[in-house]
Amino acid sequence: MPDLIQAMASALSEHSAGRVSQPVRTVIEVGPDRAYFGVMPAVIDAPAAMGAKLVTVYEGNLARGLTSHLATILLLDPSTGALVALLDGRYITEARTAAVSAVSVDTLARPDATRLAVIGSGVQAGSHIDAIRHVRPIDDVRVWSPNTGRCEAFAQAASRETGLPVHAVADASHAVRDADIVVLVTASSTSVIRDEDVAPGAHICAIGACRPAQREMPTALVARSRLFVDSRAAALVEAGDIVLPIAEGAFGPDHIAGELGAVVLQQCSGRRSADEVTIFKSLGMAVEDLVAARLAVERADSAGLGTRFSF
Repeated sequence: MPDLIQAMASALSEHSAGRVSQPVRTVIEVGPDRAYFGVMPAVIDAPAAMGAKLVTVYEGNLARGLTSHLATILLLDPSTGALVALLDGRYITEARTAAVSAVSVDTLARPDATRLAVIGSGVQAGSHIDAIRHVRPIDDVRVWSPNTGRCEAFAQAASRETGLPVHAVADASHAVRDADIVVLVTASSTSVIRDEDVAPGAHICAIGACRPAQREMPTALVARSRLFVDSRAAALVEAGDIVLPIAEGAFGPDHIAGELGAVVLQQCSGRRSADEVTIFKSLGMAVEDLVAARLAVERADSAGLGTRFSF
């Protein structure tokens, strides 16, 4: 994870420096349940990588015993266009998303942040606890999700895996109140936290709500916070937490203070005071997937792992 966090910081900075070719993802809604199918291509010069991720979100999969989020990554040789590797992208998405959030915590959260609140108890909740503990000395983790049994089981498992004190709490307000870092990793299409529960100086990693009609945060909270994104172009068309308040007239596109990569590059100021609330709205970018996939292929090749094949 520390190596992945460093790789994601590099990918973010290359994107914000204009050294990545990457369109906003193409999204198709499938069937009566409006399942999500996204196509995410990118090219980056350093580290040299080219390819695409194909990602699907089928909420009905849970009833079938399958994970709702599935993905496949195609890694190509940027000098020839030839196929280099075919990777399952589900775990890469899980890990790189948390690593990017850890970059936001490292650059935007208060240095003395120790209390972590997590809203949600899926795979992203676990990966975020794992990643964030590498960039801040976390000593208290509070988790809430609507399914009490699942939330308690998750907290127990996360405690065993990380060695941190992870506690399931009764409601979102209890989790968020007085937290230094708040992670939102839900499938909700409406706000899951209240503005008044977010303490001065908190940093929020908002991961869910990746469609323009969905949101995890109330307008008042986003409006009073210093707001950062991974991709400004994508955020203004995909992120309901930003698109909806703009449509309401709460603020304009310039409320986005900058991209996280620009903060890494020190081209954009991050946190300006100890009491300021900062938000990182994450949508996920293809360049993150490709850089993570490239790292995985390098490690697999050196360890003699993976299956080699030819057409």
